[in-house]
Amino acid sequence: MNGPLMIDVDGLELTAEDRELLRHPLVGGLILFARNYRDRQQLQQLVGAIRAERPEILIAVDQEGGRVQRFREQFTRLPSMQALSARADSAQLREVGWLLAAELLAVGIDFSFAPVLDADERHCRIVGDRSFCADPTGVAVRVRPFIAGMREAGMATTGKHFPGHGHVLEDSHEELPEDDRTLDEVMASDALPFAECIGAGELDAVMPAHIRFVQVDSQPVGFSRFWLQWVLREQLSFDGVIFSDDLSMEGAGAAGGYAARIRAALDAGCDMGLVCNNRAGALEALAELEGFQPSAESAERLQRMRGRPVINSWAALEDSERWQKARAWLATWM
Repeated sequence: MNGPLMIDVDGLELTAEDRELLRHPLVGGLILFARNYRDRQQLQQLVGAIRAERPEILIAVDQEGGRVQRFREQFTRLPSMQALSARADSAQLREVGWLLAAELLAVGIDFSFAPVLDADERHCRIVGDRSFCADPTGVAVRVRPFIAGMREAGMATTGKHFPGHGHVLEDSHEELPEDDRTLDEVMASDALPFAECIGAGELDAVMPAHIRFVQVDSQPVGFSRFWLQWVLREQLSFDGVIFSDDLSMEGAGAAGGYAARIRAALDAGCDMGLVCNNRAGALEALAELEGFQPSAESAERLQRMRGRPVINSWAALEDSERWQKARAWLATWM
């Protein structure tokens, strides 16, 4: 069973403390960053060491393309989603989604926190060219073939940042943005890609934004039962995983310290909380969770995030005509 906390590690290899933490039953996930990557061989050794400690742990990464691509050398360089969607047709979007997922799965990563469903309406610092385009309706049209490709490769999808981060200018890594629109206004615009993809059964997980919608609820979305239980679960009938965004971000500070943040996220309805780049914060969150019992429903949802690779080695990937064609197309304009 996967515990409700996702942590990170500092280096290219596991330390003794890392190994001890990974064995903790309440740690259910590990997110990797660029600092954890030198080359594919080292990455596969690291993944193997992680699996040796906890075979069932979920291993994730932010591998969106553009400025958010943690593994670059020896992986296919991916354009930003905005640049890609401006040039690609639906079939090409599908192939790039497949390639992104297939490369990660081939080295043992379960999933990338992708795709970004935010519409880049106001050139928000945190979103920008990570978005497929500026129009929410256009995002839905462009993202669905990309999602289809990811799922064909065997990877679960995570739509972020619910209900949409593109209308505010502030970066929630640095502060808590506030949006003064009504619920109806948000649901008729930014939330459209989420609603459409959920309605089509194409999202396996959702990551809420660290944004406070002041006319809707006093709590930021990731700590709000209104947003996560009433809107996401009840109104949109979403039955997948809810991951918190990183609880080390300044936008999460409204809840208090790390113990309060992880408790607020889980109480609101998150299945798993992320604490990244702050080991002391992760330990504080873990101490707060002592005795916590994940529900059977949450555990079952998290198991759906395990990678199910159609191609399970890099050598087999290189022999794949689909991979070769997708790389060749990207090489013509990257």
